[in-house]
Amino acid sequence: MKILVTGIAGFIGYHLSKKLLGEGYEVIGFDNLNDYYDVQLKIDRLKELKIEFENNLWVSENPNLKFVKADLLEKEVLMNLFNVEKFDYVVHLAAQAGVRYSLTEPQRYIDSNITGFLNILECCRHYPVKHLVFASSSSVYGLNAKIPFSVHDRTDSPVSIYAATKKSNELMAHTYSCLFKIPTTGLRFFTVYGPWGRPDMAMHLFTDAIINEKPIKVFNHGKLSRDFTFIDDIVESIYRIMLKPSIESELPSNLFNIGNNSPEKLGDFIETIEMAIGKNAKKELLPMQDGDVERTYADVQSLIDYIGYKPQTPIQDGITNFVNWYKNYYKI
Repeated sequence: MKILVTGIAGFIGYHLSKKLLGEGYEVIGFDNLNDYYDVQLKIDRLKELKIEFENNLWVSENPNLKFVKADLLEKEVLMNLFNVEKFDYVVHLAAQAGVRYSLTEPQRYIDSNITGFLNILECCRHYPVKHLVFASSSSVYGLNAKIPFSVHDRTDSPVSIYAATKKSNELMAHTYSCLFKIPTTGLRFFTVYGPWGRPDMAMHLFTDAIINEKPIKVFNHGKLSRDFTFIDDIVESIYRIMLKPSIESELPSNLFNIGNNSPEKLGDFIETIEMAIGKNAKKELLPMQDGDVERTYADVQSLIDYIGYKPQTPIQDGITNFVNWYKNYYKI
C-alpha cells in the first residue's frame, strides 16, 4: 500500500517514515524544507532515509521511497501527485510549528496550517483515500482548567495563533468527513521529544545549554508541568490509528490525545537531563511567556480503547536516549 507522509523531513515525519518503510509500505514524502529551524538537520534526517540531493534532483536509494520538495500552497502540484500516485493513506504532519513564533509571524500559520490543510482536504475529496490522519496539538486545550485533558472537553479558548490553526484543522476535517465521507483522524500530540527532535523544543535547548555550560531559560520560574511523550510512542500510535479508520458511516471522524498520561514538573525534567549529561544546569528564572500554558496532561483512555496501546516510555529512558543521540550527532 502507498502512503503520503507530509513533513517527512520533520521530526515526527522522519520517524514515522522509517517505521512505515520497515513494515514494507511504499512511502511518498512531501516537504518544503523551510528555514524555521536548521535546514541541515532536516536534510540529515532525509539522508538517514537514504534520500540525497544529486544533480539538482532529490534521489532515493530505497525503491519504496520517493521525495517531493514542494509547498502545501502549491495546490496543482498536490493534485497532480494525488492523481498520479493514488494513495491508500495520507498522514499529514507538515505545518508551520512553534507557539512563540506564531505571535510574530501569524501569516505563515494561516498559509501553511489552514490554506495548506484545505489543499490536502481537497485532494482527499477528489482522489479518495482510506484514511487521512493529521497532526493536531495539545495546545488546542488552551486555558482549559480541567485535568487531565479529554478529547470531550471544550477547546474554544486557545492562547496562540498556532493553537487556533490546529483547532481550525479539527473543525475543517470534521466538516469534510461530514460532507464528503472522508475518514479523518486528528491527533493531539503532547510535547513530543526524542532523537532527531526539533532544536526549538525544551529537550534540545536544555541539553545544548547544559552541555555547553550556558544558562537555560526557565519560564514561569519553573512552575510548569508537561506531559512529555517519547517519539517511539507517538509513531506506534500513529501507525495503529492509520490502519483503523472510523467505520461510522454518517461521520467517519475521530480525535485522540497522544500523551504519556504522566505530566512531569519542569524542575524534575531538568534534573533528569542533568543526570543524563553529568552536569548541573545554570538556570535563568523568567516569567510566563505569552501563548504558553502552565500544564498539560493527556487523558488517553479513548486511545487505549481504540488501538489497545498506551504511550509509556519512562522519562528517564527517553531523555537518556535523546542525550546519547545529541552527543553522537554533534560529535561531543
